[in-house]
Amino acid sequence: MTTMPQAESMTFDLPEDIAALQEVVRDFAAREIRPHARGWDEAQQLPDAFIGKMAELGLLGLIIPTEYGGSGQGVLANAVVMEEIARQDGGTALFLAAHNGLCISHMLVGANEEQKKKYFPRLASGALIGAWGLTEPGCGSDAVNMRTRAVPDGDGWRITGHKQFITNGTRAGVFVVMAVTDAEAGPKGVTAFLVEQGAEGFEVGHKEDKLGMRCSDTVTLNFENVYVGPEAVCGTVGGGYVDAMKVLEKGRIGIGSLSVGLARGALEEALSYAREREAFGKPIAEHQAVSFMLADMATSIEAARLLVRDAAVVADAGRVDRVRSSVCKLFASEMATKACLDAIQIHGGYGYTKDVPVERYLRDAKLCEIGEGSSQIQRIIIARELLKADA
Repeated sequence: MTTMPQAESMTFDLPEDIAALQEVVRDFAAREIRPHARGWDEAQQLPDAFIGKMAELGLLGLIIPTEYGGSGQGVLANAVVMEEIARQDGGTALFLAAHNGLCISHMLVGANEEQKKKYFPRLASGALIGAWGLTEPGCGSDAVNMRTRAVPDGDGWRITGHKQFITNGTRAGVFVVMAVTDAEAGPKGVTAFLVEQGAEGFEVGHKEDKLGMRCSDTVTLNFENVYVGPEAVCGTVGGGYVDAMKVLEKGRIGIGSLSVGLARGALEEALSYAREREAFGKPIAEHQAVSFMLADMATSIEAARLLVRDAAVVADAGRVDRVRSSVCKLFASEMATKACLDAIQIHGGYGYTKDVPVERYLRDAKLCEIGEGSSQIQRIIIARELLKADA
């Protein structure tokens, strides 16, 4: 396993600019998300006007370089933003994860200068929303065996196949879509394409009715002989799978931070309730059975946050570490589910109702153990690296 970077001293304080960003986003989320999160969950939709507000704040162009109209921030800043947004609503954070952490991240890895000039300013302004298409009905974690195909047609390509569980699918204007271009080449036979909404033969299909993250739309995509020109290739022909794995390694850091945000929200709600609710003549927070639960939640959240930020700092230094990414995502996502369950337990019967946010946090948190590589996949990645190190 990769060792921690050596240094004479270590600091865990955020840089001043990111700390300032954190305060701005924290205030924005409390003001613009918290009062509406339950309604958005029930409606299964984010309002266009709110997405416009996120764009005005710079959140849709957070990791886009400044020369293309973005904020030019890195993985650590994105992680901080994800935590603050998820503290109020997981579905809103998932919208950003798909737009920034998947679509734009892939374009940062693979897009050429012309593609960046064409798409980045509109993605940053919110004029265009991004989505990412890897998962299929018959393959999720086993992405090498995808069935979507792209065959040459003159200078361009014809794409045929289906994608599933695609976040932002109903509102996205551009999709990074992985398709097999050489069935005999395995991982080196997958190519990424930029496909725009409205392309002939491209259809956004069934919208999923989900347990959690409900304000974030999740759909199927259908491609029936969709023509794209040579300018649609994002990266190199045959390089799409390798680029997708790079995207996921950073994306898992974002999901880890999203998990921390949900757990933190659950803890803060539980603390507030435990201070007010009385039993046997005193607030339940003063009963050891409850106070120990709160202490354990706080400890686990802090540990997860440190794992996430360690992975983010290393990624920003140009050393994306798949083990760090998997460790932080695995620990943080499973921690979040446990913290949300404990928050419901502390709330008692009220925690089982929609009158308080903790039941929504739990529903949102469970996806973090599944999306962008399940907990089982993360354990496989970590174990493989351990075995390599011991060989």
